[in-house]
Amino acid sequence: MMTPLLEQLNGEMAAAVEQARRSLVHIQNGRGAGSGTIWQADGLIITNAHVIGPGRITVTLPDGRSLPARLLAHDHQRDLAALSVEASNLPTISLGKARHLQPGQWVLAVGHPWGVKGAVSAGAVIAVGVPPELPGSRGEFIQVGLHLRPGHSGGPLVDGQGRLVGINTMISGPEVGLAVPVYTVKAFLREALTSPDIVFV
Repeated sequence: MMTPLLEQLNGEMAAAVEQARRSLVHIQNGRGAGSGTIWQADGLIITNAHVIGPGRITVTLPDGRSLPARLLAHDHQRDLAALSVEASNLPTISLGKARHLQPGQWVLAVGHPWGVKGAVSAGAVIAVGVPPELPGSRGEFIQVGLHLRPGHSGGPLVDGQGRLVGINTMISGPEVGLAVPVYTVKAFLREALTSPDIVFV
């Protein structure tokens, strides 16, 4: 029988996932597919650079609409890309504080692995920094004890309150996933997009 504490925890995790799914998009590039996260209500979407192919990019929104997307910027070293779709009043995600993550803290990776919509993988934070297996990395990663599958890439990594702390990127070993911290995403956008209409939280 489930204890009240465990039942409360399960409810909180389910609520965090539901919040993350509201801003989760599916991205198709002509050769494959991945995920993305709505950053601004006016159509700004964040994903991985490796999710973006050379062909036409199509984004499927949480409400089921499929729209052509325009590539605004990409950075292959940080594995980030910014897309834009012609839409408004889109559901965005609250931003968390990746620098405050502690080893052992529970996080959830949301995406569309193998075409499974809104699938979730959960695990504990290992560390935030340069992974020992990637000593030449340009930036830091959130290292998590969970399994990411093809299609998780570009989707949100969220904390227990459903706040975005990173963008799912790759696996670095058995049951070890890496995510680009949200503070790196902010820096990427500041460098890449100079429009005064871009909002940084």
